[in-house]
Amino acid sequence: MTDSRTSRHIPKQPRTLAITGGKGGVGKTSVALNLSLTLAREGYRVLLLDGDTDLANVSIMLGRYPERTLANVMAGECSLRDVIMEAEWGLHIIPGASGVEQCVDMAAEESLRVLKALSRLEKNYDYVITDTASGLQKTGMHMIAAAELACVVVTPDPASLTDAFSLIKLLIRRGYRRTPSVLVNMAQGASQARSVFQRLDAAAVRHLGLQLHYLGAIWRDETLRQSVMNQRPVALLPASDPSSRQFRTLADMLNVRLRQLPPRKAGIAAYWHRVSSGSADTAPASGGGQAKTPKDPAQECKRLTAELGEILADSSDKPLLRYDAFQGLFALLGRKMDADAIEIIQTGLASLNWDKLEKEQREHMATHLRHLAAEVDPAAVPRKAEAIVNKPEREPYYDRISFGEQSRLIRALKEQPSNISLDQLLRSLADTDKNGS
Repeated sequence: MTDSRTSRHIPKQPRTLAITGGKGGVGKTSVALNLSLTLAREGYRVLLLDGDTDLANVSIMLGRYPERTLANVMAGECSLRDVIMEAEWGLHIIPGASGVEQCVDMAAEESLRVLKALSRLEKNYDYVITDTASGLQKTGMHMIAAAELACVVVTPDPASLTDAFSLIKLLIRRGYRRTPSVLVNMAQGASQARSVFQRLDAAAVRHLGLQLHYLGAIWRDETLRQSVMNQRPVALLPASDPSSRQFRTLADMLNVRLRQLPPRKAGIAAYWHRVSSGSADTAPASGGGQAKTPKDPAQECKRLTAELGEILADSSDKPLLRYDAFQGLFALLGRKMDADAIEIIQTGLASLNWDKLEKEQREHMATHLRHLAAEVDPAAVPRKAEAIVNKPEREPYYDRISFGEQSRLIRALKEQPSNISLDQLLRSLADTDKNGS
């Protein structure tokens, strides 16, 4: 790759990436810094937002201690450009970027001042990478939602996988609709890295219905560990060094992944502006916008069920509405047929009041259920039941002995009261004939 930065085309909006993790200690800050340095070394203009904590962990890994952070910009003590730190290869760093959440609580005029400055600034870069706050705090959730791609860093430690799953689960519950990428850090080799990813991916597919993306892995080595202690990232080592080369591979994989995604029309500043324009109690949404904090699902289901019951009770067209309601509910239930769905159907059928059905309706329903059982599992239908299921229906005929002449029956049908069923009428006619009337 060329080192000439002037030859690159600067996009209208940078590609944005959030480096995150379910817990601390997985090495996400090291990944964020080394990846940013590697991209800068390859000639890209990169802005790294240190949003981990107000301690400016990225700066500490470089052996620097900034005099100003984004908090000073919020307080109006300096401009945004005054807090930018320049590292090797021309990498720009904004320490204390977690303070951008303060825009939610600021006055509209002050918030707009800061976010306009950030919007003008980020358009000067090819990449804006955020080292997010650890854990499941709201700040971290917003930082992930503001970026077009989330990279979840995990390690072979089972606790890391559990925390990463909790993070992804919370994102999905709060309306996040993009596919997170997973980077396995501190892996012993390619086989272990794939195994770690597959365990997390299998859990996400099974419990969340979400298939994750495998971005790659960083191997555990002594050079990388010493680089953190020496406050000199491995990306600053010669390009031929194996530890440095890993991040060049990661940068290539990132570019491949981003080419698969459509560029965002708005940047990070635009996301925070939408959040600050709404209420403080907002949550990350799929499009980088805002969404209300979700209500309790159980309570919401009870409320909707009660509303449906009231609609059916008050309507004059009850049969048709009941039909539509049952069809819709069974269509939702049938989207995912599994053991839970079967149990729901069984419990629902058992809860119906079959005693209120007349004998003829019971027989009709029983026959239908036998047909259904034969379709679900033909081998499980007993021979006797099969005979009943496959028994040909008799040709219908008119019983003159029981009901008399057809003309008399037709006349009786026309004259019957509206509150008498056909079955009751036929019985009365048969009884009349038996009594000699």
